[in-house]
Amino acid sequence: MNSQTLKGNWNQMKGAVKQKWADLTDDDMMHIEGDRDKLVGRVQERYGHSREDAERDVDEWRRENQY
Repeated sequence: MNSQTLKGNWNQMKGAVKQKWADLTDDDMMHIEGDRDKLVGRVQERYGHSREDAERDVDEWRRENQY
């Protein structure tokens, strides 16, 4: 799935993202706007993960949820 698809489904995905990463704020969600790299960055920032761990976490979540 490409980043355009992620952006196109963003409104539907917000709830699932908040369920997985509850520490993300509404402002974070507005900033992310369905951009994978922004989501990875915010997960990294909020949870103190390395970039690689945050990317792996986001990609695993996308596979599990078919996004």
